[in-house]
Amino acid sequence: MIITGKKFSKPAMSRVINGDTILPEEAENPEKTRLDILMTEIYKSYNRSTLQRFIEMGFVKVDGEKVTKPNKRFERGVKIELVVPETMKNADLVPETIYEDENVIVMNKPAGLLSMAKGEYCPENTLERYGLLVHRLDRDTSGVVILAKNENVQKFLKKQFQDRKTHKTYYAIVEGRPKLDEAKIDLPISRDLRHPTTFRVEAGGKPSETYYKVIKSNGDYSLVELKPTTGRTHQLRVHMKHLGHPIVGDPIYGTKADRLYLHANSLEITLPGGKRTTFTAAMPKEFENVF
Repeated sequence: MIITGKKFSKPAMSRVINGDTILPEEAENPEKTRLDILMTEIYKSYNRSTLQRFIEMGFVKVDGEKVTKPNKRFERGVKIELVVPETMKNADLVPETIYEDENVIVMNKPAGLLSMAKGEYCPENTLERYGLLVHRLDRDTSGVVILAKNENVQKFLKKQFQDRKTHKTYYAIVEGRPKLDEAKIDLPISRDLRHPTTFRVEAGGKPSETYYKVIKSNGDYSLVELKPTTGRTHQLRVHMKHLGHPIVGDPIYGTKADRLYLHANSLEITLPGGKRTTFTAAMPKEFENVF
């Protein structure tokens, strides 16, 4: 049986924003062209969506005047200037090198540093500037991360993560104290369709497994060791939230604080050449300050 439906139709406002519909006042000046389209003819190394972002961020001037609306129309021949700032946001967030050889670089990522760029242009420092990504840590998570120096090494290391042949240990400070000092959390996780950027424990989700152990507690907060055997997005954060003990400083699954108190403490992995190695990054001082 073939089921057919209506073709997707853009909402009226989307058609206007994308330039598919001409507004009445624009119809009076058909010789004028949208700024973002004019720029695609001049700055051919960027795609249109990136140029739209540059305009909205205030990087573009037309005849000396800043313009922030990509759909604003101008006659051909106007002077268009694009000035992208060289200084990067979070330029002071520089990861510490733990180990480096001709194949890999292992770093201690500070909290607040992005793992990968968002879009074609990213006005801030990222881990990608130091090597090829093999795995990622959330922006607000600190700790051990390994980067490759060429694509062959990247594939070799990625396969270990995919085959679950790496061993990762995290430290987290959670609210309250779990009933059991040590246990395995075996709960499936899926995307929350009501909030597509978040995840939740749900039957039918992807299998997700985390071992936890309470290291110390003062009743209000507990330092826990977390060992995931799967690598689902937000897995540790979702599992601890489901237990009723969200990670301190989690703006999505808990409450905000000065940072997310989640730290990738160690990574055990096989390096090119066959040497099995464990890399560690000391727990940040602010973790101790909580107690």
